[in-house]
Amino acid sequence: MPQVPQTFDAVAVRTWCGLALQALGRAREEIDAINVYPVADGDTGTNLYLTVESAAAAVEAVFAGHEAAATAEGAGAAGGSDVSLADAIRAMAHGALIGARGNSGTILAQLLRGMAQVLAAEGEAAHTDGRGLCLALRNAADSARGAVAHPVEGTVLTVASAAAEAACGAEGDCGTVALAAHEGAGTALTATTGQLAVLRHAGVVDAGGRGLVAVLAALVETFTGEAPRPFVSAAPHEPVEGAVPGTRGVPGPAGVPAPAADAGAGGSRTAGPDVPDGHGADATAACGDAAAETGHPAFEVIYLLEAEDSAVERLRDRLDGLGDSLVVVGGDGLWNVHVHVDDAGAAVEAGVEAGRPHRIRITHFGLGDAHTGAGTGRPPRERAQRAVVAVVPGEGLAGLYTEAGATTVLARPGEPPASGELVEAVRRAHAREVVLLPNDADLRHTAAAAAEQARAEGVRVALIPTRSAVQGIAALAVHEPGRRFDEDVVAMTSAAGATRYAEVAVAERQSWTMAGICQAGDVLGLIDGDVAVIGADVTATAETVLDRMLAAGGEMVTLVLGDEAPESIAAHLESRVRESYLAVDTVVYRGGRQGALLLIGVE
Repeated sequence: MPQVPQTFDAVAVRTWCGLALQALGRAREEIDAINVYPVADGDTGTNLYLTVESAAAAVEAVFAGHEAAATAEGAGAAGGSDVSLADAIRAMAHGALIGARGNSGTILAQLLRGMAQVLAAEGEAAHTDGRGLCLALRNAADSARGAVAHPVEGTVLTVASAAAEAACGAEGDCGTVALAAHEGAGTALTATTGQLAVLRHAGVVDAGGRGLVAVLAALVETFTGEAPRPFVSAAPHEPVEGAVPGTRGVPGPAGVPAPAADAGAGGSRTAGPDVPDGHGADATAACGDAAAETGHPAFEVIYLLEAEDSAVERLRDRLDGLGDSLVVVGGDGLWNVHVHVDDAGAAVEAGVEAGRPHRIRITHFGLGDAHTGAGTGRPPRERAQRAVVAVVPGEGLAGLYTEAGATTVLARPGEPPASGELVEAVRRAHAREVVLLPNDADLRHTAAAAAEQARAEGVRVALIPTRSAVQGIAALAVHEPGRRFDEDVVAMTSAAGATRYAEVAVAERQSWTMAGICQAGDVLGLIDGDVAVIGADVTATAETVLDRMLAAGGEMVTLVLGDEAPESIAAHLESRVRESYLAVDTVVYRGGRQGALLLIGVE
């Protein structure tokens, strides 16, 4: 058995993030299926996964930064071991805050912030013990409850409080405390069915609480090396009285635990051969009707907000009068705001009055559930045989890819998509076979994780490692859904690999490059990912880049113009190709707000 930490240090935080992400990845579909409170929108598992994914990425960035600094100083990659507990836990909390999705994800972000307030207070201490972990869990539960405008029992708040109480009643190392917290949370989770009428009606436990139990199971595994034993029902093979048909293994009104109530990090129980598909849809639809009858607000509004504490207090009062399910988490000038309202515009305007809102997401509950199809009134549509899912950097290219039949994920400048968003796009494509085009070298790991999760859901996925949107265009041009999957993938991979790619962008800061030192404001020409040209004029730099690429030959030039590219650049480059390179064609697309001024592809 590998060595595991007995104290809570930075490495333990990093390990916990990875294990929690795996646990939520396995349990995501199960949690989505039982999501009936506060709204039956079937996305709690997905939201929790995306929240933890953002937290894990932030922690990895801290370790990468320390390792890079150590390498520069000649200390090797061991510099990552210098990360303090405070740095790691703050990064985890901050990552969760900026990436929080939905009601439960926002609350989880505050739980992690509450832990960070205690653990980071010890300054540069390398680790904490079981007592420190207990105090962190206690503060986490209290701060999360304080962030919710009107706390309701039978929710993730109840589960968090039970976990903290159990943890503080235990004595021992971090593994002992974490195990006590997990057991306390699991016991509270099984009781949630009897605490809320909507859960009792559906015969399920609280979805957010179920997700927290998975996260705590990952914490136990962090310290012990083993996932905790799942809670076993006294009668695991008999349906619980009063439960919705098809929800066998889910606790019913009596609060009797079943295996599905807590699979922990050791493997979630989802519908197997003896559980009919769509059981979650039944529960979700039933409670969706119940929610509609109570006149639940029509929109979910979430945004990050830069604001002072005093302004946030006024914002809470304003939003509390506009809707319900209000959760405001964060501090130190950055907040994550979540509320359900009928007037989404008023909720955003309130944020504008309080400070600077950004990353605004508005979801209309009436549009139905993307996971279950509840509320559509239509039978599930037949799966397509094959689809292409592509990440694109701008609205213009998104339209181009969509016209070619691809399902797109928009990557806005500075906001690369998470693997959960790619998985959702695969689900939207609704096909048995999917070709995934990440179109960015930095997305290769994210895309690989998404492909693995989609394969686990029964979709045949081929990942083509496209590093630029122009390589994706080349691959899409030879895509033929009618031929064998393997043949199609080989043809698309060959077309992408035969396309050299470049981009022209403006340097944001002084830095070393393969072409020398650049200053902020210089125009950079990157060929196959490396800086090859440093110039002062956009058009001249683009021409130099194009000449270097065509020196090796080519038959087709693809130009994708960003919104900030000079108006005359396309005509100038087309003329250059026509006059200097015989039998080479040029095609021009408008990419919109894509980050780079210009993308160039040469086939």
